[in-house]
Amino acid sequence: MSGHIAILAAEEQNPLIPAVYDIVWSIVALAVVGLVFWKFVVPKFQEVLERRTEEIEGGIARAEALQADARTALEQYRAQLAEARAEAGKIREEARSQGQQIIDEMKVQAQGEADRIVATGSTQLMAQRQGIVADLRGDLGKTAVDLAEKIIGESVSDDYKRSATIDRFLEELEGISANSVSGK
Repeated sequence: MSGHIAILAAEEQNPLIPAVYDIVWSIVALAVVGLVFWKFVVPKFQEVLERRTEEIEGGIARAEALQADARTALEQYRAQLAEARAEAGKIREEARSQGQQIIDEMKVQAQGEADRIVATGSTQLMAQRQGIVADLRGDLGKTAVDLAEKIIGESVSDDYKRSATIDRFLEELEGISANSVSGK
């Protein structure tokens, strides 16, 4: 080994610097590998990068389109919801109005029915009153004639006289009733 060092020292060449033929063949090998890499590997790598870029950009575009569709659908949903709420409010208001109208109609019908019942009752009451008054007049007249016959001591059988006496007696009786009622 010390012989090799001596030979190298004789040539005066630096052991760290390679020989020229090694440098040339290294450059040729590097150029061949670079050319093969540049010709076959870089285009494939570029193709993969472009495809990935297109997929990413396409995905972004699809996502933006879907997002726009979702926004449109959301706006349509909100518009439909607002329309449905407005329609529901209108229906409620119509129902209230119809309910109030029905209540008013029922009140009018009830008032009409009550008035008819009161009128019918008043008519029946007046008819019964007149019937009772007629019966009382007949009974009272007969009683008055009987009393008058007993008091006078003679027969009051004349219809005209009897009728006049009864009417006069009833007028006096009504006058006494009217005075007693107004005196209360």
